[in-house]
Amino acid sequence: MVYYRKVIGARYYMSGYEAEEGSDKKVSFRSARDSSGHGSHTASTAAGRYVANMNYNGLAAGNARGGAPMARISVYKTCWDSGCYDVDLLAAFDDAIRDGVHIISLSLGPESPQGDYFNDAISVGSFHAARHGVLVVASSGNEGTVGSATNLAPWIITVAASSTDRDFTSDIMLGNGINIAVKLNSVFFLTWHVFCTLTSPLYNCTRVRVSV
Repeated sequence: MVYYRKVIGARYYMSGYEAEEGSDKKVSFRSARDSSGHGSHTASTAAGRYVANMNYNGLAAGNARGGAPMARISVYKTCWDSGCYDVDLLAAFDDAIRDGVHIISLSLGPESPQGDYFNDAISVGSFHAARHGVLVVASSGNEGTVGSATNLAPWIITVAASSTDRDFTSDIMLGNGINIAVKLNSVFFLTWHVFCTLTSPLYNCTRVRVSV
């Protein structure tokens, strides 16, 4: 087994969750362990080690690494099935600053439109971090529509995804033997529904279900 000492700290926070939801409510793991995969995914994006010959079911083959592959990770789990609570977020910021981290990366945020910074836990916590010399990087949200960006406080580096110049294709074999190559602009690795607007009567296609 190769042990890189990548994860050097792990904490979890439930005070706000238990105050709102009750301490007897069952959770997947009452610990810093990731129960949904989101934390592991975003941590690997930020600081995942270099891995060669990666692919997903034959798609997107190549080498992969996070943004800072030699960085170490300290985990602060503040979110549960019902969401994230301000008191837990602020406690995590305090501990991260006290632990001496250099960068705080948050892949979470408030609902859009962004409200008053003074009433937003991430804005307040990140300001506190910035005053102590800790850089805070946060996601801008998942909606992708005009005016939907969040985590916009000027002391936060706000990051968003953009388009990719790679094409992913999958073949559809129709019942009449016709083969159609479908280009996917993004790969979410879910079941796609392709609605065909083909004029040729040979295709006779109105809806095709594709799994990639």
